[in-house]
Amino acid sequence: MKAISTPASQPSQGEPADRFYDGSKFSGEESVGYWIKQAYQTLQRNLDAEMQGCDLTGMQWGPLWLISRGKADTVAACAREAGIDAGAMTRMLDRLEAKGLLERTRSTQDRRVVHVSLTEHGQEAADRIPYCLAEVLNRQLRGFSREEADTLLGLLRRFVSNGGACGDATAPSDEPQP
Repeated sequence: MKAISTPASQPSQGEPADRFYDGSKFSGEESVGYWIKQAYQTLQRNLDAEMQGCDLTGMQWGPLWLISRGKADTVAACAREAGIDAGAMTRMLDRLEAKGLLERTRSTQDRRVVHVSLTEHGQEAADRIPYCLAEVLNRQLRGFSREEADTLLGLLRRFVSNGGACGDATAPSDEPQP
């Protein structure tokens, strides 16, 4: 009986020869994806704890940050920039509005468009966010040298770029990103 070749066992034409994983021996706990997910979950838990001082959750600070930095000024833009659906963003903005951190106004040109802006209290909270972020990231980078932290950042950027985050994620790249 002839062995069947699987995509994971042999690189296709134009694909780099470096294959870091083999599906027949795959262990989730030894994968980059597993550790990125663990890092993200740890970061979220620590952000949740740190943001309590601003009366925010680890997820609520995002829209405030986007609005304060001019990255989003509508509900739809907040949802798009945060990578969540408009319904979930609307519910989050409901909570932020109830806390007096932002206000929404319907566009006079297009009633479907809802603009968002920070209140004075919201701007004060947004001004504290970078300090909270820096605190959490500094704690999580404890024991890293400056060079190691810079290397980690560069590697993560390359990992995301190779994954096609800025383009068509389904199209394989002929060259790994530098």
